Formats: sequence, structure tokens, C-alpha cells
Amino acid sequence: MTDHDETQEFPCILKVTDGSRTNFSTKVSSSELNKFHAAYGSLLKSSMGELRKRDKKREKANAEQAAKRKKRMTEPVTVEGPKRGNGRRKRQRQLKAALKQQESQKKFKEREEVRKKAEVVIP
Repeated sequence: MTDHDETQEFPCILKVTDGSRTNFSTKVSSSELNKFHAAYGSLLKSSMGELRKRDKKREKANAEQAAKRKKRMTEPVTVEGPKRGNGRRKRQRQLKAALKQQESQKKFKEREEVRKKAEVVIP
């Protein structure tokens, strides 16, 4: 190696985009790299304060409700009770729940088929 190689500074090129239309790029010399990192870090920290924290309690409650719905969908609904007289309304509610469960199972199977077809196409 020669003296010329050790004294030569290489700039760092930074490119930024918002994902579609806006692009920025800049060159930062190696001597000003620490200054740039400090300024960039403070900018990131100031913008992070606006972000919301994850609501883990709500996420857990939603996951539990989803599990409960899934369990309810797989458990068979028993239709019992008299067709007429006392308990008729209860039987009607059970019949309605059984029909609703069949519909939801049908929709779930259709969604699974679509998902499987999508997986076969994408790999």
C-alpha cells in the first residue's frame, strides 16, 4: 500500500425513498460521519415519540375472543327441547345458532380453499 491509499477519504452515499415517488440521496464524507450519525439519531428519537405503544391487553383480549369464536364454530350445537309449548323459543334459538354455525363453517372452508390456491400460485 502506498501513502496515497491511506490518506484518501471515501464518501458514504445515503439513499432514502418513501416507497414510491420521492427519492433523496446525499454524500457524507468519512470525517463528518459521526456528526451525521448524531444528527440522524436525534431525528429518529424525536419522531419515535409520536408512535403509540402496542396495547398488549387489547391484543390479548382480541386473540382470546378469536379463539373462543373458533372453538364455538367447531363445537356442535345440540338442538333439544319441544317443538311446541314451553321451551319452544329456546329450541328456535338453538336451530338459528346451528344454521349460523353451518354458514360460518362453510365460509371458513371457502377462505381456506382460496388461501391454499394462492399459496400454490405464489411459491
